[in-house]
Amino acid sequence: MTALTHINGNGEANMVDISEKEITQREARAEGYVSMNPETFALILSGKHQKGDVFATARIAGIQAAKRTWELIPLCHPLMLSKVEVTLEALCETHQIRIVSFCKLSGKTGVEMEALTAVSVAALTLYDMCKAVQKDMLITGICLLEKKGGKSGHFKVEI
Repeated sequence: MTALTHINGNGEANMVDISEKEITQREARAEGYVSMNPETFALILSGKHQKGDVFATARIAGIQAAKRTWELIPLCHPLMLSKVEVTLEALCETHQIRIVSFCKLSGKTGVEMEALTAVSVAALTLYDMCKAVQKDMLITGICLLEKKGGKSGHFKVEI
């Protein structure tokens, strides 16, 4: 098992020193799901939600969250992201919204946390916009799908 990198010799949390690491192309994709009842699902898809375009708002929130991950997660480095993409897909049979994020940069540290944060905040925004209609929506399945670059190489979830 690999040692935890954010713990120093005294067992204290610390920010990892990346100054000696090579700059490489790095990418990460993550996903998550918001499950809801058919009425809430139909309201979102109709575009008639009183708060406006739920998908557009959640997408922008996810992008903003990826850019500010270092402010939200205590030991993350501030990153110069070159791309952040958040897509929302309506899964009609299950009344779910699938959220997928993609983050990319050339840098010394990975973008997994940015991709995961983008999905999480997009899902929370979708929930926030629809909670007046339905309070028991479920946010589930937030996970890293794939990461490329860096010393640890390529990781992809096998489905």
